[in-house]
Amino acid sequence: MADVNLTASVRTEFGKGAARRLRREEKIPAVIYGHGSDPVHVALPSYDMMMALKTPNVLINLDIDGKKQLVIPKAVQREAIRQFLVHVDLLVVKKGEKVQVEVPIHIEGELAPGQNLLEHVYNSLPVEAEATHIPETVTVSVEGLNVGDSVLAKDIKLPAGTSLAIDGDETVLQVLAAQAEEPAAEGAEGEAGESGSGESAE
Repeated sequence: MADVNLTASVRTEFGKGAARRLRREEKIPAVIYGHGSDPVHVALPSYDMMMALKTPNVLINLDIDGKKQLVIPKAVQREAIRQFLVHVDLLVVKKGEKVQVEVPIHIEGELAPGQNLLEHVYNSLPVEAEATHIPETVTVSVEGLNVGDSVLAKDIKLPAGTSLAIDGDETVLQVLAAQAEEPAAEGAEGEAGESGSGESAE
């Protein structure tokens, strides 16, 4: 997987006022933690971080006031409506270290003909992988699957060096029958007719 270089600066001001000042400077607050060290509060360039996050589980080479640190994003907070970045938690990692992450699932193929629906029990697959070789996606074929068929975690082919972080018998995807729409309009008309005849009888 590709990695990204970002520059950060240690921040000493906290609270909403400090966050607003950072946004005016086109920066966002972040916290770096892991490996038993004290959390480090930093400011990151918001645009560069937003672009980096387009890659799931992106590996970031962070330069913090001249000190190098390898991190991956663990939690991202966005503004509810406009979706701009509000805060990011970053986890310190080391080369050769295994980490647990969730990898997006990429679907390929088509279901068997018919009114079938594919239910995503998991939208991303929990896996354990080497920190510098986290897969961007895992591909699952649903070609020809019919109602009642399912894909278990153990059925998904993983890249070398990557293993499941959930039980292999967990259902990841399943095929359901589409529900036929009930003739609600006819039922409503029937109820209206019955109500009308009742009123005339009185």
